[in-house]
Parts: sequence; structure tokens; C-alpha cells
Amino acid sequence: MTINNVLEAIWAFSAVGLIVLVLLHSPKGDGIGAIGGQAQLFSSTKSAENTLNRVTWALTVIFLGLTVVLSAGWLPK
Repeated sequence: MTINNVLEAIWAFSAVGLIVLVLLHSPKGDGIGAIGGQAQLFSSTKSAENTLNRVTWALTVIFLGLTVVLSAGWLPK
């Protein structure tokens, strides 16, 4: 297993994670708070929305960064 394979796996995980997290966002700001028991993991729906935003941004940075690294061919084969 090379570093390229590991980075591609992380890249694929971040892509799937981004899809799921973007679908969890609500256009009215409800977000994860609209899902029954899931909002109970957080102290409030505002906290849940902030956490959802931070995780979404983190996955976006990871996805875009790995997209550049993998497509530029900077890694040894």
C-alpha cells in the first residue's frame, strides 16, 4: 500500500463525507436539528449547525488540497 493509495482513500472518504454533510444542511438554517434524535447529541441546534459548518469546511479543505496534490503528480509512483 503506497502513500498514493492512502491519500486516494482519504480523498474518496472526504468526497462522500462532503456529499452527506451538504445534504444535512438545511436552507433555513435548521440543518441537523431537523433530524429527530440526532440533535440531542449537541447542546442546542445552533451548536449543531456550527459543528456541521466546521466539519464541512474541514472536509472541503482536505478534499480540495488532496485534489491538487493527487492531480499534479507531486507524489512518487
